Amino acid sequence: MFFDRLSDIPAIAKRTHCSIFVVPPDTKLELKNALYLTPDTSKKTNIISVEQMREFIALTSHRETTDRYFVISPADAMNESAENAFLKTLEEPSDFCHFILLTTAPNLLLPTVLSRSQVYIHRKKSTLDHPPEYSTKIMNLAKQMIAATPATLPRLADDISKSKTSARELALNITAAAIEILYKTYFKTHQTKFLAKLPNFIALYDNLEHNGHIKLQIIANLC
Repeated sequence: MFFDRLSDIPAIAKRTHCSIFVVPPDTKLELKNALYLTPDTSKKTNIISVEQMREFIALTSHRETTDRYFVISPADAMNESAENAFLKTLEEPSDFCHFILLTTAPNLLLPTVLSRSQVYIHRKKSTLDHPPEYSTKIMNLAKQMIAATPATLPRLADDISKSKTSARELALNITAAAIEILYKTYFKTHQTKFLAKLPNFIALYDNLEHNGHIKLQIIANLC
């Protein structure tokens, strides 16, 4: 699922116990009534340790009477022990507690954490104002793009870039459709190979929005 504005995150997160937001690097999120967990800058490693996680989730045991947000950023900095400790909290959600996980690489999170969360992908406002209903042509090209190999991708990229009607809009639509397919297929099959492809397609979409060369961006991001 897509979202357009970082300011929408609280309203989206309020709907569920845990939401994962795929955002651009170095995204800063400042919320009222929120607590934050980030890597310990006093140490040389850029990880969120299990000790940090235990201290953080202990704060959720307070009896909240209004919605409160617990932000983990970047979520992919959690080591495996920290994620497993976090998972126990997800299995026994507290009222009014909403976890917000910010990441650029959702594929680095444990499948068990992903399966208990809603995933939202940031998309800057563009010609795609909302997730469109894709045509059969778009869906077929999106599937070809997902399945493409280094040998077949250049030809596909060339065909898309030479489209007679708005090649950039076509490429954006195909990429957006591919992201939707990968996201839905992962949650249907739980095969991480689909999730692992997401960051590349998200990067492609962002680069195409910034007027990058269509053919070169498709090859550079997906090969």
